[in-house]
Amino acid sequence: MALDTSGILRFATFEVDLRAGELRKQGKRIKVQEQPFHVLTVLLRRPGEVVTREELRNQNWPPDTFVDFDNSLNTAINKLREALGDSADNPRFIETLPRRGYRFIAPVTAADGTTRGTWADAPARQHGRRIVATAAVVVLAAGIAGGLLWRARLARRLTEKDTIVLADFKNTTGDPVFNDTLKQGLRVQLEQSPFLNILSDQRVSEELHLMGRPKDERLTQDLARDLCQRVGSKAILSGSISYMGVHYVIGLNALSCASGDVLGSDQVEAESREHVLKALGEAATRIRRKLGESLSSIQRFDAPIEQVTTPSLQALQAFSLGMKNKNANSDAGSIPFFKRAIELDPNFASAYARLGASYSNLWQVTLANENFTKAFELRERVSERERFFFSFGYEASVIGDYEEAAQTLELWSQSYPRDSQPWTSLANIYMKTGRWDKAERYAQEALALDPKYGANYFNLASIYLALGRLDAANDIGRQAMTKLDESARLIPYWIAFLRQDARGMEEQINKNAGGPGEEDDLLLFAQSDTEAYRGRLANARNLSLRAVEVARAVGKESAAGWQVYAALRESEFGNQKQARASTEAGMKLAANWKIEAAAALGLARAGATPQAERIADELDKSFPMSTPLQRYWLPTIRAAIELKRGNATRAIDLLQRAVPYELGVSSPEELSTMYPVFIRGHAYLLAHKGKEAVAEFQKFIDYPGVVLNFPLGALARLGLARAYALEGDTAKSRAAYQDFLTLWKDADPDIPILQRAKAEYANLK
Repeated sequence: MALDTSGILRFATFEVDLRAGELRKQGKRIKVQEQPFHVLTVLLRRPGEVVTREELRNQNWPPDTFVDFDNSLNTAINKLREALGDSADNPRFIETLPRRGYRFIAPVTAADGTTRGTWADAPARQHGRRIVATAAVVVLAAGIAGGLLWRARLARRLTEKDTIVLADFKNTTGDPVFNDTLKQGLRVQLEQSPFLNILSDQRVSEELHLMGRPKDERLTQDLARDLCQRVGSKAILSGSISYMGVHYVIGLNALSCASGDVLGSDQVEAESREHVLKALGEAATRIRRKLGESLSSIQRFDAPIEQVTTPSLQALQAFSLGMKNKNANSDAGSIPFFKRAIELDPNFASAYARLGASYSNLWQVTLANENFTKAFELRERVSERERFFFSFGYEASVIGDYEEAAQTLELWSQSYPRDSQPWTSLANIYMKTGRWDKAERYAQEALALDPKYGANYFNLASIYLALGRLDAANDIGRQAMTKLDESARLIPYWIAFLRQDARGMEEQINKNAGGPGEEDDLLLFAQSDTEAYRGRLANARNLSLRAVEVARAVGKESAAGWQVYAALRESEFGNQKQARASTEAGMKLAANWKIEAAAALGLARAGATPQAERIADELDKSFPMSTPLQRYWLPTIRAAIELKRGNATRAIDLLQRAVPYELGVSSPEELSTMYPVFIRGHAYLLAHKGKEAVAEFQKFIDYPGVVLNFPLGALARLGLARAYALEGDTAKSRAAYQDFLTLWKDADPDIPILQRAKAEYANLK
């Protein structure tokens, strides 16, 4: 009995519109050629039934068609499976019956709500005669039993949407080197799979906390099953290792969280301690097959465990301890363990990559890039998933090629569609380059994939700030605070600033301020920017100095950044001598491209053009592919140099390269707050083009969530006043001067730019 197939048929997440001739997945159209689509419609009309090859030929290939039918049908089926994400080895939709035909095995629902396609719905075959012999009954019973067994096995298999909780290994060997180490090795091995979805250690820790248990409690099989049911996972995978006198025995056991039924198990022997990891890898590969992953997927994503991690148990043990610290938001605590892992195995690629990531989170750019580079050089020794991570780290952080990095992330997201990391990083890249609408889409997808990761909330909240959606930013920012994301504490502070809520800013500072010796350099510098925004330069200097001291005490390269950024601020305020001295002091503390770029711009603005030009040339030579340098910083630095030389037209031309990226911002320690716009505005002032200058300085008024509390937002108001004066619009010029002077009503009186602004205002007719 066929379904009513006059309109739309649905199965799983797919929908087939027979009238329009379209296949859609979750509302999005999927491209399918005409012949495969016709084959699909034939199968869908008879779900659960065998459709012979001859029937398919008669309905889809007319008698007068001269083609290689067998090859054409095979190609059509392959294209269908590709479109549906199906597999011949482990079919979810189209089952092959050798030498007979095909059967659509998933339930199909018609427009009238009728659902067909379960085995119970398969029509009984009418035979020409009844067979009642005992042998026939036995065969029938055996067939029923076999069918039930087949269905039970099918039901036990996981799907791509199911998650797995990894329990800790039961170690009865008495050798502590296996504690945590084997679980870490198993996790890395299984995470190669785009099919299996392993619950993250961070999520496990959070759930244990909600259960009233220590976050680092070992997951026994019983505890893992309880946790599994709480989070809605499908299965737990536990492991064991024992010593049998002359060899080791490693076991893996996958259980259903709901029923406790065994979904798959494997046992393997290792002849010595040195062969345990290899044996574990072999068992992990077999368990993947038993849990439902296709053979083709395993063959593609199955690098040996000793290759994707390390052949050294001791190195893997150190690495697992490093990951424990990292997952507990302790990048500083993870570093000694990753270093130890590298000492034990100098070719441990993943240890270099994670060490680089920890340094990057601590703003140690030089050390981060050294380790990212080493990991990239060893990328052939890792899994496909790790290779994406290494390539991205190298492209984005070391050479700074954001376009290349974005391509790597797109490929990563396609190969591992459930991974949130490529989406998180894509959002970050588009934030850095000022493409906010695109950043929002990727940030939302990242948050949907991993609602437990704090950085996803911070990214989305920052995007909403840039787009002027303060209420949405506030809602997301509050959620970010619950995820223990360190950067999230700035969101409510910035919102209070944009709302001119001085009490709200003070509350956030008091809420996040540490005790003696526990001050936060990031918050201190944020406060210093706010003070400078209001012209209270002495207060800003004091806060900047404290930020530098706090950062230096813990060895952060950000100490140099705070020093150089404060110097850049001095140059904009007209304190050129102090700006040059502070820049030189900052560059003695540390040197990376971010610090050098800000230093070069500060020197150019302070009139030290030879030094600024030398640094810019060195950066250009060292980072020819860097998007932030080549498309943001270097055009801005060189335009600032030309301004000092009086070449306004040349400055404007140089800044053309920065136009697509001028609204970009990045992590809080980086200075990317519309500087190309600011310099272009001054170039138009120098060229006596008031209208064009107004348009540039107005951008600071239009995008307050991009510039935030950086002092250029205040100085742009002075730029507007000067631009309107050039146009001869005295009323608007006077209003802009008043706006700036009101903003700076409590400013330190000896700031050179303030003195000039007051004189200009007094002379305004």
